[in-house]
Amino acid sequence: MNDNKPKILLHACCAVCMAYPIELLKENYNPVVFFCNPNIYPEEEYLRRRDELIRYCEQEEYPYIIDEYEPVKWYEYIKGLEKEPEKGLRCNKCFEYRLNRTAQKAKELNINIFTTTLTVSPHKVSKNIFTAGNNAAQIYDLQFLESDFKKQNGFLKTMEIAKKNNFYRQQYCGCEFSIRD
Repeated sequence: MNDNKPKILLHACCAVCMAYPIELLKENYNPVVFFCNPNIYPEEEYLRRRDELIRYCEQEEYPYIIDEYEPVKWYEYIKGLEKEPEKGLRCNKCFEYRLNRTAQKAKELNINIFTTTLTVSPHKVSKNIFTAGNNAAQIYDLQFLESDFKKQNGFLKTMEIAKKNNFYRQQYCGCEFSIRD
């Protein structure tokens, strides 16, 4: 790690989505990866994504933190939105939950800036992610880095890195409700 660069806490949903964003962030920051995904269902899927992320972080020597897996708290948070479609209110609430946890962890670690890999997906509305991130930043008196990682072929680039590293690639966003969509 280059001590002249500020640390940034990078919320990562999986190794695939993290691969390209972390490369971009390394240019100006010292990224610390934060795996906070209580939405992932079932637990076996959560463990598979977590373990793949750990494997890649260790291979590339990225510092990482694994948050507690607390799906019950996540279900309580999104209660009433189970029937919402993908890209709907449930997703926005999910972004809010995970980015609030990320901001809380950044504050704990004395890291003043955070961001997320969620914007690398063409299936996510970056504007909604930015709203959740900026709201969390305001609550915790931090800075949220708005970066739409899918821009400039970011999704294609992250897929190329994933293929090169033989990453496990999931077929749905993560929660049990996204499986049906």
